[in-house]
This record gives sequence, structure tokens and C-alpha cells, in this order.
Amino acid sequence: MLRSSITTCCLLLLLLISASGCSLVPDAIHDPQVHNPFPQLKRIAVLPFFNQSNEPTLNQDAVAEAYYGELQAILGFEVLPVGVTKLKWHEFNRQYGDSAGPDYFQRFAQYLDVDAVVVGAVTDFTPYYPPRMAMTTHWYAANPGFHPIPPGYGLPWGTPEEKDIPRDVVLETEFELARAQLKTQSPQSPAAPAPQAPYPSSDTPPAPADMTIFDPAAGDPAIAGSLPGGWPDPTGLIPDPPSVVPPPMLAQAEPVLSHTRIYRGDDSEFTQKLADTFYSDDDARFGGWQSYLSRSDDFIRFCCKLHITEMLGSRGGKHKSDLILRWPISRYER
Repeated sequence: MLRSSITTCCLLLLLLISASGCSLVPDAIHDPQVHNPFPQLKRIAVLPFFNQSNEPTLNQDAVAEAYYGELQAILGFEVLPVGVTKLKWHEFNRQYGDSAGPDYFQRFAQYLDVDAVVVGAVTDFTPYYPPRMAMTTHWYAANPGFHPIPPGYGLPWGTPEEKDIPRDVVLETEFELARAQLKTQSPQSPAAPAPQAPYPSSDTPPAPADMTIFDPAAGDPAIAGSLPGGWPDPTGLIPDPPSVVPPPMLAQAEPVLSHTRIYRGDDSEFTQKLADTFYSDDDARFGGWQSYLSRSDDFIRFCCKLHITEMLGSRGGKHKSDLILRWPISRYER
């Protein structure tokens, strides 16, 4: 009789929990965490984004504000307010507008006394369902001695953790490496200067033997001995050890970081990341994560968040994600 009563009480308790919308099994949410992997790029300024889309109502300042907010939330960055940057940009243009050149944004970063200036553009945008946003950003460093940082730089190549590198980052790294290698093989006219690949070359220390990054010369000494002196190879993805003396200045005006992506509200991977972010941020507003797809300001902010985390994560800025266990009750219902 006692066992029967206990069983009945347990069943009633389970029914009560089910009726109230609770669940005995929590939802496991992984909240990605990123940090600034480049101590030399701490003070950042963000210019209003250029609108290169067919949507004339896009607020360029609002996009810059969203990018500013998401970048400032990342550990290791100190971001200048967009309003201050915009005011200084007008002053700089009035003073130096006639001397525009390839190093114009670099000189503007020096004028602001920041480490880098972010120049972004929205190349495609629609606020209607399914919303869509394509954006590209270029970070110009004030120091002309800072060179482009390719995808894959600083990741744990040749270590047991290499298996945890996302496949899309591996493919992007392989593509950029092959692209830099092909630049050294492009036909040149007699008057053209020799191409300079913006990718780390074989002057860096040798990489671990088990590195899996694409290297056509690996394992073939005959090919390796016939490669040009500046041939970009996977060893450049591993940061150099400290130097006794500072390296010589090789000035350049190219952006040190670049990233281009398109985000669509009907993409399953995008919506999964959006749902995880919605729950991890403890957003109590009505409508759930789906409402982000109908509110342009929230959609733009989330696109900026993804854009920044993808760019930093592919260059060594990603660390262990936070595991959040949440029981779907009240506003957290599935």
C-alpha cells in the first residue's frame, strides 16, 4: 500500500510539472566566448558604415553604433564613441581631404590616436522577412609596420586541439594560403614590380611536422628546394618567438583585418545561433528569438555580433564557451 501511494504521488508530481510547462531535462546552451587576441590593437574607432545596398532607408550610423556596442562588450577592446569618431572624421577631411591616398585611413587612425580604425560597408540589406544583410569590414592600423593578419593565425595547428578548429575556419585558411601562394606565380609584365604576398612566409620558425594545413611542397624536398624565397607556407600561421631587437619597419597601408559575410534570416545555422544568443542573454521581451527577425535594429546588432566573433575566432580570439543549463519555464519555454 505504501509503495502504491509513493508511485501515485510521483505520477501526480510529474503531471503537475508537465502541466505547468516545466521540464525535468534542461536545455543545454553553449554561449561562445571571444576576447581580443591582439594586445597591439586595443583602442579602436568605428566610422559610420557605407551603404552600398539597394535599401536607401538603412541608417549607416545605427549600423556603426551596433558594431560599436558589440565590439565594446568584448574583453580587451576600448572603443571610441561613434559620435566622436564621426566629428573627428569631418575635421580630418576638411584638413587633409585633398591629400587622400592609399594610407588615408591609416593617417586618420594616427590623427585620432587610436590603434585602428574600422571602415565598414553594408553591401546588401533587406528588412523584410526573411531579413538579409551582407557586410564587410576593414581594420586599418595606425602603425604602418602592422601587416595583414590572415585567417588561421594563432590557432593551435599541430597540437591535439587542432581537431577542434571549425571546418569552415580550416577551409578559409587553406583558401587564403593558396591565394597568397598563387600571387607569387601570377604572370608579370616587364615593367611591373615583383608581387609581395601579404601572407606570412617561410622566414618564420618551422611548423610542427603533423600540421594539416594545405602545403603542396610538404614531403617533397625537390619541390621545397625550388620554391621562391617569399613562398607563403603554413609556418606563418604560428606567431614568431620574441625578438632580441625590434624587426625592421616594412611600411604598408593595407587593412590588418578584413572580414566579409552575408547573413540570412532563413538560414538554419544563423537562426540556431540567434536562438542560443537570445536565451543566453536572458532577453525577457515578448516574441522570443523569432522577433529579432522582424526588428531591424535587433537583426543588425546580432549580425554585427556574429561578424566580430567570426573574425576574431578565426584568428585565435576564441576560448571555451559557457555552458548554460536552462529549464524551459515561463518566458524560457521552447
